[in-house]
This record gives sequence, C-alpha cells and structure tokens, in this order.
Amino acid sequence: MRSGKFWLFLIIVFVAAFAWAGGGGGLMPKIAPKLPAVTGDADSALARIHRVLALKSAVAATIERKNYIPLKDIPLTMQQAIIAVEDHRFYKHIGLDIEGILRASLVNLQSGAIEEGASTITQQLVKNLFLTTDKTWGRKLEEVVLALDMELRYSKEEILEIYLNTIYFGSGAKGIGPASGIYFAKKPADLTLAESALLAGLPNAPSLYSPYVDLNAARQRQAIVLAAMNRYGYIGPATAQEARQAPLKLAK
Repeated sequence: MRSGKFWLFLIIVFVAAFAWAGGGGGLMPKIAPKLPAVTGDADSALARIHRVLALKSAVAATIERKNYIPLKDIPLTMQQAIIAVEDHRFYKHIGLDIEGILRASLVNLQSGAIEEGASTITQQLVKNLFLTTDKTWGRKLEEVVLALDMELRYSKEEILEIYLNTIYFGSGAKGIGPASGIYFAKKPADLTLAESALLAGLPNAPSLYSPYVDLNAARQRQAIVLAAMNRYGYIGPATAQEARQAPLKLAK
C-alpha cells in the first residue's frame, strides 16, 4: 500500500510539473516568458512559482558565463567519469532515479527523518542553482518538481553541460573550466583520463578529496571513479589500471 501511494504521489507531481512547464502545447509557455523578473527573497512563494513557470530565465540568471565551457569542449572521458560516479542511470531516468528513491524512502520512513538521499545529476543541479541544504520534506518536494521541470525543458546534454559548469570542485574552482586551470594548468579539452577521473571525484567532498589537501585521499577517490567507469562499461580494466598509475602533474 505504501509503495502504491508513493508511485501515485510521483505521478501527481510529474503531471503537475508537466502542466506548469507547458508540456503538450499547454498555456504556460505563452505566459512564462512574459512573467516579470522576481526580485527579493529567493525563498518566497512568488520566487518559487516563478522558477517553475520561467525555469530557463531563472537558470540563465544564475549562470556565470565568463568561464563557461560548452559540452563539446569537455572531454568525453570527463563526462563519462562524472556520470559513472554521480548518476550512472543519467541517460535513462526522467530526473529522478526511482530505484534509488524507493530505497532511500524506505530508510527515511523507518527513521522518521530524511537521512538518505538518491539525488540524480539533475536534482543536484537544481539544488546547487536554487535551493538550500535544509533537509525538509518541503525543500525535497521543490527539488523534485524543479528536476522534472528541468528534464522537460532541457536535453540531457544541456543539463550535463550546465552541471559541469556550476558544480564546486574545491580550491575556489566553480565549474570545470576553473577547475582544470587550478589543478592542472590546462583547458578542459586537454584533460587526460587520469585527470578527468580525479576531478570527477572532487564534488562529492571537495575539502576532503582535493589533491592540495590530501593527495592520497584524492588518489583513492580517483580509483573509485575509474572503477565505476569500468563497471558501467566506459573503459576496460586495463585502461582503468593504467590511469590509476599515471603520474599527475598538478599546477602547484
């Protein structure tokens, strides 16, 4: 019964988000572009509604374009590394990982609190762009609605591109462009597999895995990323082993 109600809840949220986003030629696409910009408290009810109805405008207002790197200039190995370690079902889900949600929901229901998450790359993106880190049901619901809305309005490639340009890699580096320069003194296009795997491991805990803080921890995390890439078929075991053993020439 609980499982059935949970699925019904997800369907209701999805339909609502689809309608608000203007799916199927609805009215909202005609209205949303005309909505005035919302200023003031970003957590106000008006600001939250505006984010859903005019999501693309809200996203554009939060992105720093100075160091923005198009996806075509980010190595495929970097893209695969981040997907393998953060959200290996990225190209298969609608913004929510249902299997992960069911598992996390069971843990949370048993504890009576939000103790475990199942965030996809899309959920992480909307959280980083718009939301606080508060572990409340209201904030989680808003995250779900925005993630579904994001998937309706953007392609997977666009979502991945924005994600890679907005996540924090530590050492003051927000986005793959600054991170490539700060850690390896090079452009993202020139990253090797070993370097990509190391960078992909940083967003999980930048203060712990930064090679400038603890090179051994960074290497261990890099090995986890390479193992995930091997597990999900992006690279073979020999290539993973070679990358684990490859020397790293840090910028400082």
